[in-house]
Amino acid sequence: MDFQDVVRRRRMVRAFRRDPVPPEVVERILDNGRRAPSAGHTQGWAFLVLEGADTERFWNATFEDRSGFKWPGLFLAPLLIVPLSHRQAYLERYAEPDKGWTDQDEARWPVPYWHIDTGFAAMLMQLTAVDAGLGCLFFGIFKTEAFRRAFGIPDEYTPIGALAVGWPAEDRPSASVSRGRRPLPSVVHRGGWS
Repeated sequence: MDFQDVVRRRRMVRAFRRDPVPPEVVERILDNGRRAPSAGHTQGWAFLVLEGADTERFWNATFEDRSGFKWPGLFLAPLLIVPLSHRQAYLERYAEPDKGWTDQDEARWPVPYWHIDTGFAAMLMQLTAVDAGLGCLFFGIFKTEAFRRAFGIPDEYTPIGALAVGWPAEDRPSASVSRGRRPLPSVVHRGGWS
């Protein structure tokens, strides 16, 4: 599929069929995620992959009360990927001789690149899913402690959200879509802020 088609077809899918994602497609999604750019080529991320009964365990830990949820088809996604960032990997990497810092002072970082780079990886995985004809949804994990306990996530890793991946089913778009895309002139500032 042409890259422009992938970008235009990307949307947040909230209903899935139960059909599993073929293993070779799962591997392609994960491999493309690890190819994301990262500061200092740190690659300070990890991906928790959940399929089968593990997806139900995820939902039980993070979304106990599903009654009245607008998109129950979300819970049928056969594949969940949780991208996790690793702050310490960046602090250690930038204290290495080729980077010029000798300390691991987090104050040197104007923004947390560990989260940004992990977000890049998540976007590449989402675009790969779309390219494979799948649907994908990036969503937040709000019960992070329950999630950590359920899957034994080490404290040094932070879930930046989760990807639900699978074959799209009939669903209705979020009401937010009616807002449309902001026009290019409202988001682009050339040569300064004017």
